[in-house]
Amino acid sequence: MRTAAAFLALLSAASAASLSFLGGSAAAREDLKVPGNSPLEFCPTDHSSDILAIRKVDLSPNPPQAGVELVINAVAAVSKKIEEGAYVNLQVKFGLIRLISIKADLCEQIHNVDLECPIEKGLISIVKSVELPREIPPGKYTVLADVYTVDDEPITCLTATVTFARDGSAQLEL
Repeated sequence: MRTAAAFLALLSAASAASLSFLGGSAAAREDLKVPGNSPLEFCPTDHSSDILAIRKVDLSPNPPQAGVELVINAVAAVSKKIEEGAYVNLQVKFGLIRLISIKADLCEQIHNVDLECPIEKGLISIVKSVELPREIPPGKYTVLADVYTVDDEPITCLTATVTFARDGSAQLEL
């Protein structure tokens, strides 16, 4: 689960995840939605100086399902080279319980999406399949990934919330 969660969170760098679990109206959440077919949203902060501009993220199936292969297709534009030392502050919660809270090396994590550092300026495309474990406990999972360069410049910030049912199916938080 940690790899899958980290992968989804980092996907928009590719890495990605940003649902408005911080509150706000439905209209505000729609403004934060990452383009494409996924539960990803941008964090409710200013993204004008982000180095990574996510153009589209599609998940299949959407929402993800326990025990089912998840295919991630993402496209993003990188405005500045991302060097070694970039990092992601990653949090994964199960309901109100924090399962993971780590500061991870971005360059180590992006190998999960077949990228490596440095990430050059320009357009990047990712297509990746991930086997989600059948044993994902039912409940609400929230992922937050706040990504920075080695010099603490914002790369992106994303969040996602998915609720897995007892039968392994999932639903998106609205």
